[in-house]
Amino acid sequence: MDLILLCVFLPLVTMAWGQYGDYYYGPYNYGDNDEWVNVYRQGFNFQCPHGQVIVAVRSVFSKKEGSDRLWNYACMPAAQSLGEPTECWWEEINRAGTEWYQTCSNNGLVAGFQSQYFPSVLDREWQFYCCRYSRRCPYSCWLTTEYPGHYGEDMDMMMYTYDYYIRGATTTFSAVDR
Repeated sequence: MDLILLCVFLPLVTMAWGQYGDYYYGPYNYGDNDEWVNVYRQGFNFQCPHGQVIVAVRSVFSKKEGSDRLWNYACMPAAQSLGEPTECWWEEINRAGTEWYQTCSNNGLVAGFQSQYFPSVLDREWQFYCCRYSRRCPYSCWLTTEYPGHYGEDMDMMMYTYDYYIRGATTTFSAVDR
C-alpha cells in the first residue's frame, strides 16, 4: 500500500517542485552599491531588457542635494504564463511639482522609467515605460503604501514572486517639504 501511495504522490510533488522555480525570484543584483541610474539633480532613462519588467526599486533621499533621490532598479523576465511582450510604449509625463497617480494603460506592466529633475520646484517629472504581454495580467491590483512611509525615507522595495508586478505609482507633493 505504501508503494502505491508513493507512486501516486511522487509525480505530484515533482510537478509542484518544477513549478516552484517559475514563481520565485532569487536575490536581486542591483550592481555595486555605488551604482545608481542617476546622479542628484540630473535626468535619467532606465529600461529593462526586452521581455523583462521592473521587480525592485531602491532609492535614497538627500535634502542637501536639492531634496532629490538616487534611484536604482532591478529587472527580471516576466512570468512565462504572461507570454511574450506584444507592445511597449511611453506613458504620458507626470509633471513635477504636482501630486499624481498613474498606472500603465492597456493592462501594461512597468518595464522602465524616465525622469527629469526641476530645480525650480525641487521635484521630478516621471514617465513610465510600459509593456503589454500576449496573455492578460491579473487585475487584482492594489496600491502599496509602505514604501516609503515619509518623503525623506530610503526605499528598497522588491517583488518576491511572479504573483506581483509593478503597474504604476503615485506621489504626493508638498510645497512646504518639497
